[in-house]
Amino acid sequence: MTGVSLDRRGTADSLPGVGATRARYRRIVRFAAWHLAVTWWFELVLPRIGLGRIAERTRTRRMLRFARRFRVLAVDLGGLMIKVGQFLSSRLDVLPPEITAELEGLQDEVPPVPFPAIRILAEAELGGPLETVFASIEESPIAAASFGQAHRAQLRALDAADTGLADVVVKVQRPGIDAIIDIDLAALRKVGGWLSRVRIVSSRADVPALVEEFAQISLMEIDYLREAQNLERFASDFDENDRVGVPEVVWERSTRRVLTLEDVTAIKITDTAALAAAGIDPAQVAPVFASVMFDQMFTNGFFHADPHPGNIFVTPDRQNPGAPTTWKLTFIDFGMMGEVPPSTRDGLRKLLIAAATRDGKGLVAAIKDVGVLVPSADTGELERAMTHLFARFGGMGFAELREVDPKEFLDFAVEFGDLVRSLPFQLPENFLLIIRAMSLTSGVASSLDPRFNLWDSVEPYAAQLLRDERGNIVQDVAQQALTAASVAVRLPQRIDGLITRVEDGSLTVANPRLEQRLTRLDRTAQRSASALVFAALLIAGSVVRADDTGLGNVLMLASALPLLHGLWAGRRGL
Repeated sequence: MTGVSLDRRGTADSLPGVGATRARYRRIVRFAAWHLAVTWWFELVLPRIGLGRIAERTRTRRMLRFARRFRVLAVDLGGLMIKVGQFLSSRLDVLPPEITAELEGLQDEVPPVPFPAIRILAEAELGGPLETVFASIEESPIAAASFGQAHRAQLRALDAADTGLADVVVKVQRPGIDAIIDIDLAALRKVGGWLSRVRIVSSRADVPALVEEFAQISLMEIDYLREAQNLERFASDFDENDRVGVPEVVWERSTRRVLTLEDVTAIKITDTAALAAAGIDPAQVAPVFASVMFDQMFTNGFFHADPHPGNIFVTPDRQNPGAPTTWKLTFIDFGMMGEVPPSTRDGLRKLLIAAATRDGKGLVAAIKDVGVLVPSADTGELERAMTHLFARFGGMGFAELREVDPKEFLDFAVEFGDLVRSLPFQLPENFLLIIRAMSLTSGVASSLDPRFNLWDSVEPYAAQLLRDERGNIVQDVAQQALTAASVAVRLPQRIDGLITRVEDGSLTVANPRLEQRLTRLDRTAQRSASALVFAALLIAGSVVRADDTGLGNVLMLASALPLLHGLWAGRRGL
């Protein structure tokens, strides 16, 4: 160890040098810049000049190519790139299946760190050779993740007697991961700054704020003492629930970079063959898992935000095989935890109340409170759409909705799809982990039982929340009564003002929708003409260029003029 110094980032040899740091940063930024440029060209430029069919025809192939290239980048670089891939793979709600399917197995491809490097870091953290700290430790890891890896070990007799444990798992941080995270976050902040200047993106989400939230999540995840505290808080929330288990922490053998836990390895939750061999019906595990996850989000407000199959075991009760509960869900890896803030829970309560009372306007107001709609959004049409939705489907339970002709839902989607896309929806900052947990919950439950319907598990919690909030409902009704009274007091004055404007001729009536359609029609005609000239010059240039390079180049360069005109005609209406 002579000449090797250790600091807060791990081993000196593992720290990336200045050249490696710059190369890593440039590689991430170049990858993002190229694919953002390709997306801008196909999804924004071509549709504006009438060539949207090209974008549609090539979209699947482009998405798959992006996913494959990102997967190669993430496996090669590791660090936060693996985490970014995990988040992308869980966004089933907004990303095409070509991307999510390609990235969903990314975590399993993380190469392990050689044990000598792990040994150096662990011994520095634990204050002595591993042979004196543990009775034995396996050099081959049982799991390798983006931030650390886990090795089986056995406690020495004295520690085993104190803790009541013998077999443990030692989780060791990857050497130099702090420095790698710093580099990756700098690159992600650069890309987030670019995206914040793209209106179609910035109108939906505050990307720099999401990057900072992602940074905070990642930095907390590499603090193993915080993870141990999260584990014990989670355990206390389910202290009286015999369907949920967690490992015990061996605090004497744990530091910020090394975490020693009880070995609770059992049947991986999605291993349906092993579940069946143990006499456990996977279809019965699915609703219990969903129920436990909703307990965390709706009741406790503190939830496991990374419930992928590798972090959840089904543990058979071998000591009491005849007991009513013959198995339990055992959670591990509490580095990524989320909390449902009071404001969000209040918005969800209002949303459920509005849904129960078939109140379209109240539902839209609740969506605003949750933060999914910007406060300045004009929601009149959306309120009417929600009222129509309640009139058509509001009296049905979740089971009945599954029996509705899919064409009914399709007609509704076609009727209101343009309206929903036109509204300024956004992704609230505190929703990043909530969406991830919900997506993973649905995916795991569906893999256990293809017939599983997530809403069947949501419905009991919605009903319970309404029962718990009856007192608040009374307060809401009283507040609405006061609001109605206030409107009634001001109504005569407003009617008098309206009559005055009619009499003096100052009342104007406009049809903005008709004006918008006429403007859009004129703009479309100009863009179509420009697109036709652009395509003609481009094709003519490419054909002539084979025989006359000079003339061909001139024609191809000239095609830029109608292209720019088409873009300008499109932007005038923005």
